[in-house]
This record gives sequence, C-alpha cells and structure tokens, in this order.
Amino acid sequence: MQNKITLVLGASLNPIRYSNMAICRLSENAIEVKAFGLKKGRVSGVDIDTELMPYQNIHTVTLYLNPKRQEAYYEYIIGLNPQRVIFNPGTENPQLYKLLSDASIHYEVACTLVLLSTNQY
Repeated sequence: MQNKITLVLGASLNPIRYSNMAICRLSENAIEVKAFGLKKGRVSGVDIDTELMPYQNIHTVTLYLNPKRQEAYYEYIIGLNPQRVIFNPGTENPQLYKLLSDASIHYEVACTLVLLSTNQY
C-alpha cells in the first residue's frame, strides 16, 4: 500500500475527529500521508500543512470538508490529478462528482476508516 500516497483534506489536530483518526490509521497501515488543515501541527508523525502544497504523486484525496467548504479547493484537487477522491460521510457533493468525472478522476462515496478496516483501501 506504500504507493497510495494519500492527502487528508480537512485534517484536524483533535483526536476525536475522523480526519485525525484517518491520519493515524493510514500511518499504521504504512500508507504515506500528507495533510492539510486550518491549524498547523503534527498527528501520528504527519505534519498538517496550512498552505496548499504542490504535492506530487497523490494517489488518493480523502475529504473531511463539507460540500460548501470544498468549493474553494475544486481546482486544487483536480490539479493534483489523483487516481481517486474519497467522499467520507457528510462530504457528499454531486457538483464535485461531475467535475471529477469530467477530469477522468475516479471518486468513491465511502469511509476511509471502513475501507482500511476491511482491507478495501
């Protein structure tokens, strides 16, 4: 799984937030993690960036932002050209589904934590 570099978009330092749990679980599964959030910090050895970085070779973007907050990141996500985008519960967004499809980027409406726990990641 090491080749599935994953960007957690909407990362949180709060350990009870699902984005925080996802960073921990991805790291535990030896998946390289990049993280973007509103507050700089470190979770499970992963630095949370507060500026959008020109990451390379992102396989998966996993979203932890509600649809309204996602709008500011549409171009950024598409520009990363990931192989897939995961819409975790509460992030479902038909407008972004269409943009991703138009850019030939696969998307899933799923839960990163469930995909990891069932070996479907």
